[in-house]
Order: sequence, then structure tokens, then C-alpha cells
Amino acid sequence: MRALSENAARNTRGFFVGILAVTAVLAVLAAVPSLKPGWMPFLSPLTIDTDPENMLAEDAPVRVNHDRLKNVFGLDDYVVVGVVNPTHDEGVFNPKDLAHVKALTETAKGLSYTVTADGEQQQARVVSEDIIAPSTVDNIETGGIGTVEFNYLMRQAPETQAEAIKVRERALDIPMYEGTLVAENGKALALYFPITHKTISHSVEQELKKTIQGFEEDTGAEYHITGLPVAEDRFGAEMFFQMAVSAPMAMLCVFLLLLYFFRNVKLVLFAIAEAMIAVAFTMSLLVVTGYTVHIMSSMIPIFIIPIAILDDIHILSDFHDRYDGKTPRRQVISEVMGELWRPMLFTSLTTAAGFGSLMLTPNPPVQVFGAFVAIGVLAAWFVTITLRPAYLMVVSEKTLERFGSTRSEGEQRGVLANGLRGVGRIAGNRNKIVLAVTVVILAWAGVGISKIVVNDNPINWFESSHEIRVADRVINDRFAGSYMAYMSLKPAADAEAVDQPFKQPEMLRWIAGFQQHMEDNVAHVGKAAGLPDIVKTVHRELFGKEEAYRIPDSSQAIAQTLLTFENSHNPDNIWNFVDQDYQRANVWLQLNSGDNQDMEAVANAAEAYIDDNPPPTELQSTWFGLTYVNLIWQEKMVSGMGMALLGSFAVVFVLVSLLFRSPVWGLLAMVPLTATIATIYGVVGWVGKAYDMPTAVLSSLSLGLAVDYAIHFLTRSQQIFARMKSWAATLPHVFEEPARAITRNIIVLGVGFLPLLASNLTPYKTVGILISSILVLAGAATLFILPALLTVLQKPLFGKEKGHESGDGARVAGAAYGAGGGTRANEP
Repeated sequence: MRALSENAARNTRGFFVGILAVTAVLAVLAAVPSLKPGWMPFLSPLTIDTDPENMLAEDAPVRVNHDRLKNVFGLDDYVVVGVVNPTHDEGVFNPKDLAHVKALTETAKGLSYTVTADGEQQQARVVSEDIIAPSTVDNIETGGIGTVEFNYLMRQAPETQAEAIKVRERALDIPMYEGTLVAENGKALALYFPITHKTISHSVEQELKKTIQGFEEDTGAEYHITGLPVAEDRFGAEMFFQMAVSAPMAMLCVFLLLLYFFRNVKLVLFAIAEAMIAVAFTMSLLVVTGYTVHIMSSMIPIFIIPIAILDDIHILSDFHDRYDGKTPRRQVISEVMGELWRPMLFTSLTTAAGFGSLMLTPNPPVQVFGAFVAIGVLAAWFVTITLRPAYLMVVSEKTLERFGSTRSEGEQRGVLANGLRGVGRIAGNRNKIVLAVTVVILAWAGVGISKIVVNDNPINWFESSHEIRVADRVINDRFAGSYMAYMSLKPAADAEAVDQPFKQPEMLRWIAGFQQHMEDNVAHVGKAAGLPDIVKTVHRELFGKEEAYRIPDSSQAIAQTLLTFENSHNPDNIWNFVDQDYQRANVWLQLNSGDNQDMEAVANAAEAYIDDNPPPTELQSTWFGLTYVNLIWQEKMVSGMGMALLGSFAVVFVLVSLLFRSPVWGLLAMVPLTATIATIYGVVGWVGKAYDMPTAVLSSLSLGLAVDYAIHFLTRSQQIFARMKSWAATLPHVFEEPARAITRNIIVLGVGFLPLLASNLTPYKTVGILISSILVLAGAATLFILPALLTVLQKPLFGKEKGHESGDGARVAGAAYGAGGGTRANEP
């Protein structure tokens, strides 16, 4: 590795041209895939995928069941629009608002788009025949004994207030509409626009907003658009804008910090250029190899930028500490790289291993994210150890005239230098107190970790003031719920064969009892709908009296109600609740919360009811729907992150043990990051922060980053100890240039991720605050815990010291600092 850097210093032009040429070719191929050579069929155009469903593999059982059962029951995902008028005594049930609702429904009917799915262009549309709105659903009422009339609930917009009230009365008289179409207080409406493909939800939302613009000013009504497809698609539309802002902000923050540290614009700008090369190479490689840019992979640049700077900081720190303007540059570079190549290589490998461990998860986008950040880390390392020495050889003497020993001497008297010496004295002289405090914090963190709750909800990926979140609250406070979950029921494989089991009275009564139980006793279930609702409603109208709202006593009577319903305007609605052979039924559950833990509680309650109240025929249940799919991929994420964390820990431990040629030193290097991760996740538990997607991912990827400080600290400690022959004499030197370089990295990494806090998307905010906290705390743990441990364990770790009697190592270390002066790390 040292020879590679020295070769770059000699052959500067060759390395510059080679690296820039490779990066430029990849970037052009990524931007213009039509230029790809015939022998490179894997090259693909940029594709963007923001569907959380793709966090699971295509052949995952829950995805297979979800797609299959949606087809069986003819179901689509919904864009939900809540309409509320707080200024009118009757809410939206007035002529003007109902006219607007009808106009909005007509707009939705005509929406159609061309999308690319499975590599082919397809038409995606709003399914007009399945829209749930006053002008598209039937009013079911008796036409006399034995007959039922089906008329549109609102064929035309009412002209008088009395007619508007009549629309509401008719809707509330049909149990299927109460709480779904019409709010229970009778003053708000919810419209459901089914779409054939989730990717058009954002486009549908925008078109509906155009139509809505004048409505709100006209009557004071409020239109709120939400639904899981809308939230997921909107997140995708906004995440690239956020990254387009966050990545440059991160670059600016890093630039300003480096400028403050080194006071040399040209040298600092080159560090930024190196980071940009690493980002361009990585993202171009991602695109040309055919991988989609997902929610996770959109954050790759924000991770690579600060990481790409780290090795450069160590090189610049050591170079300007050694460079005096007299020693030949090539000799200085050789000395710098000779001392740094090993820790830089192994920190890059451990960081890559930390991110690469994400490939152990069962979530394809997370695997891609981990793999390509690992590639970016190694690319940044290669660029740094070649182009930085090459640039230092070609930069002018004028650029370096105020960069080097003169500034180093001034820096040694600065606030940072004096502060670090104070840290060294505390860690050396108060080592047992430092370790005791660490143990107490870890115990406290352990309790916090036990309090962590796994939970997520794509709606919560937006800030609470975001219109998506506001719409979600408004609709779910007034209606049965905008989150759809479905439970499919069919006779178990070993159940006694029954002809058309879901036409049997006992079975439909059991389903009706199940629905009632879920509505009355299970939190967050606003409504449960199924085939019994159609049967009971039609049966009531056939007899024209309320007592007839029940399941008939014979399968023939049930068949008659279903045959009657076929005269409605939407006869195919039956097949949303049962297949055409009546061998499989479907129960709709409307939830007013999309949180994973709430969906899990609903599923558990349903299974418990089935166990406690066996159906007439043994049934097999299968859950599907977006709300349930989100629950499963989150569970997979958490379990996968656990495996990735263990795998990452093992790989990093092996790597650092190889670096130090000792498992004891390897274990020592793992102490700060272990303490850091435990503490941060203890805080997560104590403050009640849900363990969601970004929180889970960070547990693994931060491990490879957090160990970097320990590797540099221990490596430089060993190097200095080899010269000083005494830990007491070594400790003050470690807290000079090595500690300053580590601290600069702590600051750069900690601040480099903070621009994510400017995002209005909560996953990015979570990543920003958590990873900054992890990296800053890991740095602090390194500077306090490691010297304390080395002081306590100096004899077994270093063996018999020569040249100095160690005596009380801590006190000697404290005395060696003097009254505040410093010593050069490279002094003999």
C-alpha cells in the first residue's frame, strides 16, 4: 500500500488521468445508456423505485399472497380523499359541496397514465367502476315485499338543502356506508379512488388537487388526500429533492470545517474533489449495473461524502505536522504513508465490512445500499491514497508556504490541543473513575434497550405538520380508517368438504360475529366488512323491515339475496368479498392506524378469536394488504439487522485482530463502539423512539464507522510506544497530533451528517441525528475509555517496559504533560 502511494507521487499524471477517465466513462454510460457497447448488456438506464413493498424479495410469501389474493378478489389500492366543511351546519351535505364532490369524482374517472412495469409500458388508471363516492354507489331500498330497488345514491348533485340531507339519510341507512363513505357524525365524506398501479398515486393526487383548488375557496370545505400509496409515492417524489439539497449542504459543511482546520483553500478543495470522484464513481456504477435507486440507495452520497474525507484528514494532519519546507516532499509523503497506510487500510476495510454486512439482511434495497456504500468507501480509500500524494507533489511551494511546522506549533497552543491534553490527563489519572462511569452508563443503557418498541408507518415518514400527516389525522379521526387490511378465509386442507361453504348460513353468521367482535373489541379497527353485509342489507330490503337485517336461515335464501344484488349498478362488488366458487371469503378491515404494532395486534386478536370461537368448518386464514405487507417487511428488517449486526461485529473483530495480530487488542478496539451503540440505543428506548427502518439500519452500518477511531488511536499508540518504550511517556504524545487528527474526523463526521436534519422527511432526520450522535459518542468513548483501559492494563498489553520505570503510570503520564505544553508526536 505504501508503494502504491509512492508510485502515485512519482507518476502523478498517469494516476490523475486513469482515475478520472474511469469515473467519466461510468458517468457517461449512466447518463446515456444508449451508448453502451453490445458486449455490456447489463448496462441499464436509471430506474427509480420508492415502493416499500420492494423491501421484500419478489418471491417472499407475503408478497406472493398479496398479489395473488388481490387478483382473486379484484382489489386495488386506494387514494383516499376526505371532505370536511367546518363552516356549514350540515358539514359537506349541502348542494354546493356535493356538486363539487361529484365533479371531483368525474375528474378521477378519467385519469389514466402510462407506466413502466416489469420492463414493459402499461396503462394504469383510476378504476372508475369501483370508485366509492356518493355518485357511484347504490342506494339499496325496498320496492315492496320481495323486490329491491337499486338507484345511485346521488345520481345528480342536489339542488336544495333538503335534497342534500336526503342523500346523507340514505347513506347512513346502509350499514356498509356508515363510517366508510359517510362519517358517523353525518357531516363529512370520504371518497375512495382505486388505482391499478401504486406508482400513479402521486400523479392522481396532483390532478385531484388541480380540480379541488377552487372548491375550498367557494364553500370553505377542506379536502384531505391520503392513503398508503399516496404516502409512499409522495415520499419518492420528495426524497430526491431532499438529497439534492442535503448532499451539497453536507459538502459545504465538510468544506468549511476543513478550511477551519487547515486554512488552505486549494488543499481543502482537493479533498472535496476526491469525495465527489468517489460519489460519482459509486452512483454511476449503481446505475450502469442495473440497480434501481430506492429509498435507501438515495442516501448513498450523503454517507460517502464525509467518509471519503476521513483518510485525507489523517494524511493532511500528519503531513502538515512533518512538513517544514526543507525536507523533500517525496520523503515526507513516504514517511506519512509509511505510518498511516496500515490504519487507513484497515479502517476502510472495517467501514466497508460494516456496510457490507447489510447484505445479510433479507431486504433487497438494504442489500444494494450496503454493497454500494462499501464500494464507495473502498473507492474513496483508493482515490485518497493515490491522488492525495500525487497532488501534494504537484502543488506549488506558494500553496504550502504557510502549511506545515509553523502552523503546527501554533496549533499545539490552541484550544483544541489544550483540550485534548486535558482529556488525556483525565483518562490517565482518573482511569478507574472513567471506567466506573462507563459501567454505570452501560447498565442504564441496558434497561433502555429492553424498552425499545419495534414500530413504523410510512405515513410517519413525513413531519407531523406535513399535509399527508394532517390528512391522515383528519380522515382517521372521523371515519373508520384509511388503512386497509384483508383476511382471506378458506376451508383447511383436512376440513370436511362442504359445497360452497360461504353460502351456508352458519358460516356467514360466524363471519358476521367475527366482524362484530373485531369492530367492538379490537383497538384501531374502525370497520369490518364482508359478504354478510351485502346479504343482510338485501334481505332487509326484500322484506322491508329492520328485523330482517340478518342472515337468512337457508343457503337458498342466501343465494336469492345475492342474485338480487346482481341487479345493482355494481354487481361485481360481491367478488370483492368472495371468489366465484364460494370457496374463499374475504373480510375487509379498515384501520385508523397504520402502525406496525397496531396491525400486529389486530392480526393476533383475529387469530385468537378464531381459536376461541371455532367456525363451522375449520378455516385457514391468510392476511394481505399494504398495511400487513409493511408489518412483515419491518419484521424482516429487524431480524435481518440483528443478523447483520452480529455478522458485522464478527467481521470487524477479525479484521482488527488481524491488524493488531492479537485478539486481545482486537477486542480492545471493539470496546468504544460497543459502548456507543449500547448507549445510543439505550437512549432510543428511554425516550420512547420507535425502532423503525432507519433506526434498525444504523445499528449495523455505524459499527464499521465507529471502530475507525479506535483503530487509529491504538495503532498510533503502538507506534509511539515502540519509540518511547513506556506507556506513561507514550500517552502525552498520543494526545498530540494523533488525537487532533481523530478529533477532526469526529467533528467532520458528526457535522457531515447534520444537513439531513434540514429534510422534512423523518427517516432522513433520524439518520442524521442518530449517526451523528453515534459517531461523536464513539469518538468521545475512544478518547476516554481506551486510554483508561490502556493505563489499567498496560502491563499485560505492553509487557515489561524498557527505558523508563513505569511506577504509577497514570501519574507519570499526567506529569509528562507539564503545565500545558505539548510535544510533537514524531519526536524520538
